[in-house]
Amino acid sequence: MSDMEIIIRAPERKRRKVEDGEVNNMHVVVPSEVITEDPQFMRGHGTFAEDGKLVSSVGGVVCQVNKLMSVKPLRQRYVGEVGDVVVGRITEIAQKRWKVETASRLQSVLMLSSVHLPGGILRRRSEEDELMMRNYFAENDLISAEVHSVFSDGALSLHTRSLKYGKLKRGTLVQVPSVLIRRTKTHFHQLACGVSLIIGMNGYVWVAPLSAAVPRSAERLANKAAAAEAEADELGGQQDPRGPIGAEERETVARVRNCVKALADQFLLITDTTVTYTYEASLQFPVRELLFPDVIVAITQETRALAQGRGNDP
Repeated sequence: MSDMEIIIRAPERKRRKVEDGEVNNMHVVVPSEVITEDPQFMRGHGTFAEDGKLVSSVGGVVCQVNKLMSVKPLRQRYVGEVGDVVVGRITEIAQKRWKVETASRLQSVLMLSSVHLPGGILRRRSEEDELMMRNYFAENDLISAEVHSVFSDGALSLHTRSLKYGKLKRGTLVQVPSVLIRRTKTHFHQLACGVSLIIGMNGYVWVAPLSAAVPRSAERLANKAAAAEAEADELGGQQDPRGPIGAEERETVARVRNCVKALADQFLLITDTTVTYTYEASLQFPVRELLFPDVIVAITQETRALAQGRGNDP
């Protein structure tokens, strides 16, 4: 047999370059792909220069800011910004602070001065408060918080001063890629199916029945003594109501949880709208079948159709 020369070329759709000084918002590149040969562009994160060309070093979406070209990876650790709502897990109690795992590059910090004390009392934190830190948040507790600031090394400083933040109980945590979460006006949702949803910007999604998310009234906060006694075991956020959660509520929470996992499996944006569409599409299947590959494809395709039919972008 004679030797044959085999030539392998990349697909034409992968060989697009930046032309006319502009880039499409959804221009996806793969590693080592040439982004542009124009020397006027500056290289940013995810790019490098080679033979006068700008080449991508990671797979992702090309982002252009004036003459600065960068590539945003499709999967990466969470990079927080001030004002982001996050869901995290307490990993350590240190001096006047808690360390929180938020799926970022470094562990986040929740200072004792940045929490909401039982009863809504506003005062300077004392040594007694420091000794009672474990009564507020203990190791492995799940909390919802907001990014207060970003340190120079990239670590996040959190706070739970608002009444909507605090310890999370009687629910389930779902972890998805943070790139699937879009910044919106609110990340706290109450779905029509009877489920409370907290979509953290860090990719942690908290799913709980509405009965476990009872808001505290202004009258209850006005009575500081009663509020302090009632909140001794939980610091703000969602209360721990007395009585077990019914089987029907648990099944609904499990269904919503599986819907979130299905959206993440198909790399679709996770919002209250897409979760609701997926929940409606999943009602024809038992909960235990929602993570089967063929069922995931079926319900997410119906989600896409519902979103496009109602003018939403999934």
